[in-house]
Order: sequence, then structure tokens, then C-alpha cells
Amino acid sequence: MNAEPADQIRLLEVQALDSRIAQLDHKRKTLPEHAELERLGADLAQLRDLLVAAQTEESDTAREQTKAEQDVDQVRQRSARDQQRLDSGAVTSPKDLENLQREITSLAKRQGDLEDVVLDVMERREGAQERATELAARVESVQAKVAEAEARKSAAIEGIDAEGFTAAKEREVIAGTVPDDLIKLYDKLRGQQGGVGAARLYQKRCEGCRLELNITELNEVRAAPANTVVRCENCRRILVRTAESGL
Repeated sequence: MNAEPADQIRLLEVQALDSRIAQLDHKRKTLPEHAELERLGADLAQLRDLLVAAQTEESDTAREQTKAEQDVDQVRQRSARDQQRLDSGAVTSPKDLENLQREITSLAKRQGDLEDVVLDVMERREGAQERATELAARVESVQAKVAEAEARKSAAIEGIDAEGFTAAKEREVIAGTVPDDLIKLYDKLRGQQGGVGAARLYQKRCEGCRLELNITELNEVRAAPANTVVRCENCRRILVRTAESGL
């Protein structure tokens, strides 16, 4: 394949822009905010689970407290009725009096036990409420960090996309001045060679594979006319000759 030396030089400009576009794409995909948001997302999910558990416990203990307080109230009312009967003098039988007093004593103990249950439930409920309040604050804090990281990511991507758009437009203009057959070969090689289809020959070294040409390869390149498109024998990329090629 033949191409004017100036066209081959422009191919290096196209390659530089393609490399820059690839770097920008890599930068977009590897922004530190991606990892940060993934970590924050995991933290947020865990905190939300813990918050739901604390809120559920608070709700359960609230119902448990209501039930325990109702039990205390029922025992208290029954004890009050028995005490009222005792105080009224309506019960005159010694056996009935003994039984009534025994029941009042039993109810007093039962009431004390139930009140202890209420206190225990109240303590557990307060603990759950405190955990829920703390976790809600932590969730809010992490959500703020997520929003801040999202904003930083969006700003970074906007800048990258703007630079990428400019590079792509410049690439389009320069590539449009390169002969079709040369740009097609370049694009084909770029797809096969990790994004690099053309490389400069600098000081007898291919800048594509970083290997120095041996004496036979150098002689072949020296002998090739300036408008001949030469290829690196090692990596098969288009090898562009310049004044710094060391030929």
C-alpha cells in the first residue's frame, strides 16, 4: 500500500486522538467515585436493614408494653374490688375473710411481678428507640455522602465527556483527510492490536511494541520509498517514519 508521507504523519495524529479517547473512556469507567458509591451503597443497605430491625423491635415492644400494662390494670382492678369488699364488712365468714385476704396478697404479688415485666419491656423499648434514632441519623449521614459522591461523579463525567467530544470531532476531521484505504487498514489493525494501529519509528525502535528493529528490518525500511506504507515485523502495526527514526 502506498500513501504520501504527510498522510502517514496524520495517521499518527489520528492514533494520538484515538489513544486519548480510549484513556478518557477508561477514566470514566474507573473514576474513584464508582468504588466509593459501591462502598457507600453497601453501608447504606446494611444500615437500612438494621434500622428496620430496630423499628420492628420498637413496634413489637410497644405492643408488648401495652399488653403488659393491661394485665397490670386488670390485676389492680380486681385487687381494688377485693379490698373494697374486705373494707365494706360484707364478708363476715372467717373462712371467706381468710380466702379474700389470701387472694389480695396473691394479687399484690402478681401485680408486682407484672409491673416488673412492664419495666423490663419499657427498658427494651427505650433501647430499641435509641438504636432506631441513632441508625436513622447514620442513614441520613450516608445518604448525604452518596449525594455528594454522585454530584462529584456527574461533574467528572461531564468534563470527561466534553473532552471526549472535542477529541472525537478533531479525530473525525483529521481522519477525513487520510486516504480511505489507509484509514481502513489502520482501523482494522487498531481493533486487532489493543487500540494501537499505527506507531512511530523512533531511534530504530517501534513505539507500538517497543522493540528495536534488527539490521535486516532496518535495511528493508531504509530501502522502501517514502510513500510506501511499511509494517513492523514484530507487531504488524503501521510503522510511520519521521526525521527521528534513526534510519
